[in-house]
This record gives sequence, C-alpha cells and structure tokens, in this order.
Amino acid sequence: MSTLKIAIQKSGRLNEDSIQILKDCGISINNGNDQLKATASNFPLEVLYLRNSDIPQYLIDGVVDAAIVGDNLLVEKGKNIQVAEKLGFSKCKVSVAVPKSFNYNSVKDLDGLRIATSYPNTVLDFFNSKNVSVDLHQISGSVEIAPNIGLADAIVDIVSSGSTLFKNNLKEVEVIFKSEAVLAVSPKISSENKVILDKLQFRIQSVLRARKSKYILMNVPNDNIELISSILPVLKSPTVMPLAQAGWSSVHTVIEEDRFWEVIDELKAAGAEGILVCPIEKMVL
Repeated sequence: MSTLKIAIQKSGRLNEDSIQILKDCGISINNGNDQLKATASNFPLEVLYLRNSDIPQYLIDGVVDAAIVGDNLLVEKGKNIQVAEKLGFSKCKVSVAVPKSFNYNSVKDLDGLRIATSYPNTVLDFFNSKNVSVDLHQISGSVEIAPNIGLADAIVDIVSSGSTLFKNNLKEVEVIFKSEAVLAVSPKISSENKVILDKLQFRIQSVLRARKSKYILMNVPNDNIELISSILPVLKSPTVMPLAQAGWSSVHTVIEEDRFWEVIDELKAAGAEGILVCPIEKMVL
C-alpha cells in the first residue's frame, strides 16, 4: 500500500502544533527524541522532521508529498507550490522594522539604505514593487540585532508578538504580508498519494471546524423558540427537545467562536436560561 510522506518542522512551535493537529486527526505517530522519520501506526503516513528552510525544496523535488509549513517560506522559496489548506496556527507577519529613533514616514524613506533579512526574495519583490532600491544583506538568525551592531539600517523579519523588536529597540513600520501554517502539496505527488492526502485533508478540515466552534445547550420557553431560532447561526436548524417541565424545551446548536459572546448576549435577552457550552472534538459535514 502507498504511503504519504509529509514534512514538518524539526523543532519549535510549528513542530508542536503540526504534531498536535495530526493527533487530533486520530493519527498515532511514534516519534522519539531526535528522530528524523516516523511512521503512523494507524494511517498510511510517514512524517519527516526537516529543517524549516529546507521544506520548500523537498516539496519541489518530490522528496515529500506534502508539508505543514509557514506560507512565508512558500512565498520566499516555493511560490508555485500549491496550498491545500490554511491551518490557522503559527500566525505571524513578515514586516519591515527600523530603530525607534528612525523618523519613518513611508517606504520611500528606505531608498538606498541597508536592509538585513533572511528573506531576500520577499524583500526584493516588495521593494521593487514600491520602486525603492535597497542594499540587501542576507543573514540567517538574529536578524533583529543587525541595526544595533551597524550592519543594517532596517530589517525584514517575522514578527509574532513584537516583543523581540521591542527588546532590540526596533519598531514595525510596514507589514509585507501575514503568514500562517498551511498544508502544502508537492507538484510531483502521485495519484495514489493524492487520494491519501485528500483523506488527511478531510480529517484536518473536521478538526479545524471544531476548533472554531462551540456546542451550546440552553433551556428556552416554548413561546420563545421561534425567536431563539432566528438568532442562532446554525448549520441547518437547532435541535429542540421538550423538557420535563411543561412549557419549556432544550435547544442545542453550534456557534462559531468569533461570534460567541455576541450571540450569547442575544440569547439571554431573548429568554434563554441555563446555557451550557461544550467543546467540539470533530465536526464532520
């Protein structure tokens, strides 16, 4: 039987989140410390733990069939690689930052200056699109220290919380693009492994829907069921079951996380009581 080869980051936060989503998909992976390859025991999947910056080339060459990788790396090294699914974790920005003392008004202020980065292609594409010429200094690791040691006037790097910029006396002045983890597909994937990938993606989609939703149960006066139902953002229609107490029913439904408190306030105002909220493990449509 064919086996799908998927690459994930060897270490770091993206590694942890990647392993977690595979586990949430019901895939059991026996991976030990410093192990570079592991096989799932209950799904035709082999995981390769690779250096993050190497993953796009492995996809291009067909060494792996798919990967969980930040799309910032695909922009830099694999623009033609297909993204099958955005995964919603490891979110960050690729941004331009300058010293706090820099009087910044627009990207034109960087014309002719030195820019340190680990993303040379991204930087050149961005500044070329702005008709700005920069002196590029490509370095790996600790990019944020470059202005402090006189290597560069500004940097382009990944920004998550912004704490690293703050510690190095830098400020974010331009966001080139926003990035998150994605499920990327090799252009050389075989038809047999594409079938396996589709099954994996179906599981991932079920997990992602569940992460974005909450299951709620509430007690509602029968006279208010129509009003409550009009408030609820549901997949089809809410489940309504009579309670032992006459004149009342239990209403069950699903609410999206980003609208949760707004909807809860409306439900309470419409007469809902005893609202219970439960996490959803999987959500299969």
